[in-house]
Amino acid sequence: MELVFVYGPPAVGKLTVAKELASLTGYKVFHNHLTFDLALALFEPMSKAFFTLCDELRFRTFELSAQLGLEGMVFTFCYTHPLDDPFVERVGETVESAGGTVRFVQLSCEREELRRRVVAPDRGQFGKLSSPEGLDRALDCWDMDIPIPGSSTLRIDNTHTAPRQVAGQIIDHYGLPRLE
Repeated sequence: MELVFVYGPPAVGKLTVAKELASLTGYKVFHNHLTFDLALALFEPMSKAFFTLCDELRFRTFELSAQLGLEGMVFTFCYTHPLDDPFVERVGETVESAGGTVRFVQLSCEREELRRRVVAPDRGQFGKLSSPEGLDRALDCWDMDIPIPGSSTLRIDNTHTAPRQVAGQIIDHYGLPRLE
């Protein structure tokens, strides 16, 4: 299985790019908030139990998808350095031990464009951060601009690039299959 791990700050367009990439490759989209929704139904937001359930669901999904021969998956994640390094390392171990490969893609965008995007109505569908003030607090609190250490990361600034073009850049860079 090819796992395309798309990461970046809130409102950078991870899910939008993931959907475009999936439409061009036939890969499945597994976005971060799918696990959040289940965990929120059972546990307090951001509690230890909440994150434990999210992580276990993610790892099991990666493992089973690779074992069952899923060709490819696009996973979205809001990586914060260095807090998420153990998670990322375990993702790599889980996918690679099942015979898969992880391809890292970091999306970035100018802050003013992030502030414009964060208020988009479709963000509420998944309970995503949706206020410029909340975005500013997150960006000021956590380091979301550094590439994942030790990874070979494709970095794309999508401030002025359409999501389909970004998906095309990812496909070309990693030599992913195209449906078209």
